[in-house]
Amino acid sequence: MIQEKRGLLKQWNMVLVILTYALVIFGTFLTRSGVLSSVHAFANSPIGPFFMGFVSLTLIASVILLIKRWPELRSETEMKSMLSREALFLLNNLLFISILVVCFWGVIYPLISELITGFKVTVGPPYYERATGPLFAGLLFLMAIAPFSAWGHSTMQTLGRAVWKSVLASFVLTVILFFTYTQNLYAILGFFLIALALFATLHEFWRGTLARQNAQQENFFTALSTLMMRNRRRYGGYIIHISMALMAIGILGIELFQKETQGTVAQGESLNVGDYRVEYRELASWDVRSEGVNYTRAVLDIYENGIYLGQLYPRIDYFFDAEQTMTIPGQRSTFRDDLYILLVDWQPVSNNGATFKIYVNPLVNWMWIGSFVFLFGIIFAAWPDKEPEGESVKVTKRVSQTSAAD
Repeated sequence: MIQEKRGLLKQWNMVLVILTYALVIFGTFLTRSGVLSSVHAFANSPIGPFFMGFVSLTLIASVILLIKRWPELRSETEMKSMLSREALFLLNNLLFISILVVCFWGVIYPLISELITGFKVTVGPPYYERATGPLFAGLLFLMAIAPFSAWGHSTMQTLGRAVWKSVLASFVLTVILFFTYTQNLYAILGFFLIALALFATLHEFWRGTLARQNAQQENFFTALSTLMMRNRRRYGGYIIHISMALMAIGILGIELFQKETQGTVAQGESLNVGDYRVEYRELASWDVRSEGVNYTRAVLDIYENGIYLGQLYPRIDYFFDAEQTMTIPGQRSTFRDDLYILLVDWQPVSNNGATFKIYVNPLVNWMWIGSFVFLFGIIFAAWPDKEPEGESVKVTKRVSQTSAAD
């Protein structure tokens, strides 16, 4: 978009395209070669060196071509303001590259440590959370203010006048959440940035719709639909902004508010986690020889703040031929949280005892909602516009004239 409108960031775009392709193939190499130990990776395979050779060849050839064409990819104009929309887009790219570097280093660090010291040192979730959290916060902030910035030149005054309503609405909502939901300062900051991104994006829809409504004397919904249909890429991008904010709600919930417990209980006993009480009722095990599977299923009564909600049925399936087990969780999902229960074991305590692991994941289902909104935004932005009838007539005439001349 910046390249089309302003003739800027051509070199950036090519670098990002090359990195995207090379890293996709590199990720395939990691999972197919067996160099990394992971539940998502395959066993050791002789195909690994071929993948690595292909990645190296592709990257080297791409870099050589990029260097050769580098002068031709110079920007046509210069950035005149650090608060202009193109400058904020560049800062957005820098944040994405920073996240890439952090995650890439976390992935390859075990390989490098083993190569240098002979011992494989792995990094866990805390590394990614602490390193990428501030970067994602910066992305949310840019997502909120960039749409209000003008092409070419912007000032703090113009941005402030454009964004103050969204800031005020976000502040009010955050204060309400502080007194009704959580006093965790990290969560409050996260909710403020999410609210700012949402309100700022919705304000763009509102502002554009009102402008068209006043200019064309249309009703609100007609003006909104026409505005979006005639600016698919722009408003498809705004829909994607909304989806990212919704997914951020889920990420914030699971990172800061997740609760879990594990315990062994006899029939009639309970485990407590958060506002939930899980009471173990019974356990049944049976074979289905036609399927080659043994099913072991627990029956659990679920209570929230003393109110009975229903039953969940976590189970373990044992496949005779493969001699492997599969754990099927019991799950209850709402917009507020997700209750997730695993049957870990039912022996050797007694025939009446069982071990359960219970997770309460607040707000996690907003990640799924955001994912569907994200998919809709991509389809909406990429959907081809209907060619105006006049244009098709002109093209037909030109083709006819060319054919006649031949």
